[in-house]
Amino acid sequence: MSEPGDVWFFAYGSLMWNPGFQPSETCEARLDDWHRRFCVSSIIYRGTPEKPGLSLGLERGGECRGLALRIAEPDREQVFAYLAEREMPEEIYSCVPVSIEIEGQVVLAYTLIVNPDHALYVGEMPIAEMALRIAKGHGKRGPNRDYLASTVEHLESLGIRDEGLAHLLSHVDEVDQ
Repeated sequence: MSEPGDVWFFAYGSLMWNPGFQPSETCEARLDDWHRRFCVSSIIYRGTPEKPGLSLGLERGGECRGLALRIAEPDREQVFAYLAEREMPEEIYSCVPVSIEIEGQVVLAYTLIVNPDHALYVGEMPIAEMALRIAKGHGKRGPNRDYLASTVEHLESLGIRDEGLAHLLSHVDEVDQ
């Protein structure tokens, strides 16, 4: 990040509703050629090594709607250090530059993508297995189900319907019964 000035960060999961820092601006955004998926085995925040939960990651293909968070230039170093500590303790994510669309304009942003070669990467799994892991997962940040439900609720509050996540949440709730 050698360019001067403010930078955008694309949030697609918990950073949408709980960024942990004060963005100077927040707006809806779209990232083409990537989609969100529960593809990361979570052994700290959403589960444990004995009962891993699942976390979201960005994988190639499709599109992803989320939020663009503007990080003011004076806050950049501190915010990116915070994001690295919060989101990358297992080093499964890489912070990469991407092009996102905000209100019809393409802008440079940064986001976290998943490393498919990492041991915690689980890729695509059957929905029943995903639902069971999410229903039973509980880590330092609470129940895994709450993470999924908060993502669905926040997206819907923005007018974004993620059918895959809504469908997964209904399966998780069936497991809990």
